[in-house]
Amino acid sequence: MNFTPIELSASIIFAIAVLHTFCTGYFESLAKKSVQHAGLWHLLGEVEIVFGFWAAILVIFISVYDDLNTAKTFLNHRNFTEPLFVFAIMIVSGTKPILFFATKILHVLSHLIQSLLRIRSAPALYFLTLGITPLLGSVITEPAAMTLAAFLLRDLVYRHQCSKALLFGTLGVLFVNISIGGMLTNFTAPPVLMVASTWGWSSAFMFANFGIESCIAIFINATAATLLFHRQLIGPENDKKDVKVPLTVILIHLLFLCGVVVFAHDPIIFVWILLFFIGYTTAYPKYQTPLILKEALLVGFFLGGLVALGALQEWWLQPILEMMSPTAVFYGSLALTTFTDNAALTYLGSLVTGTSPEFKLALVGGAVAGGGLTVIANAPNPAGTAILRSHFPNGAVSAVFLLLGAIPPTLVAILAYRLI
Repeated sequence: MNFTPIELSASIIFAIAVLHTFCTGYFESLAKKSVQHAGLWHLLGEVEIVFGFWAAILVIFISVYDDLNTAKTFLNHRNFTEPLFVFAIMIVSGTKPILFFATKILHVLSHLIQSLLRIRSAPALYFLTLGITPLLGSVITEPAAMTLAAFLLRDLVYRHQCSKALLFGTLGVLFVNISIGGMLTNFTAPPVLMVASTWGWSSAFMFANFGIESCIAIFINATAATLLFHRQLIGPENDKKDVKVPLTVILIHLLFLCGVVVFAHDPIIFVWILLFFIGYTTAYPKYQTPLILKEALLVGFFLGGLVALGALQEWWLQPILEMMSPTAVFYGSLALTTFTDNAALTYLGSLVTGTSPEFKLALVGGAVAGGGLTVIANAPNPAGTAILRSHFPNGAVSAVFLLLGAIPPTLVAILAYRLI
């Protein structure tokens, strides 16, 4: 493997950043013990801060080792469209009218399931949130589906005192299902976006090769989680004083949401739409809740740092991928998602020339199957973490417990992709 001192240093910093994601709970506990430096420990305990923080260290290192112009050139050649898009889509899809609309649809489906199967409303809503919302990721993008599902689960599950098994089991299923839920089309899942144009993959191709398998795995995961946790689920509280959102307001919000999705590859346009959206919500605040600007900004910062750090990992990732068989590529890319973003993996795989169709399918399949194993494995995961983190012990999502919670649904995804 050939590498430069900057690439080696970037990999060392990247490894430290990955280790840091497993230690956020420890920093949060330090914040409680050390009042004098609590702010610093809280900062280091924010999982969304991790990669942005260490990316800044990398930029400083490049500036010192080489010069400032080299560091600026490095940043200017990175593509930060995805972090900007996730920032925008989180803000638009996390608003009251959108959530109100999605919740009403799920309630209608829930009543239908209750009448057919004679079960309580809470398990029905829980199943639909984990089973139907991820599939929306193939239409409105995975980050938007993650934002909707996280808010729905926050009110259904996370507002109660519940067991760690329910906390992390639900999060693991959510992350895995969102990761594979965007595989029915070629424009909504980040790891597919990285290769679709290069490999000529259409939405019809995606559905034919991943669609049925993804739907089966999502259904099995949602059903298993519902059966396992149904006794702990409590229906959401109905607030009679809550103001109903007019259809006109919902349609306007959906129009803004569609605008951001349609122009997902054009940051100048979707940021322009976002600014108009913020202006609209400010002008008509009656049917709005505070925009999740902080959460969205933190997630964007996280993904921006991941883009910067991941750009210099090609020297060791690509040679590993080149020497693997399709089967080894599937399991290898799945394992590597524990340490890096799956979109970065598929992008590097697209740079490998002369690969077979089986290699390409295995690379993407393994990358998305492992998309729930860690917070950094899939781009939408930090969005869900940012929304739900405050409901976890010490306000931090334990990387170890998340891994344990995600392993069972990941195994289901593996079986679906390899056996069906």
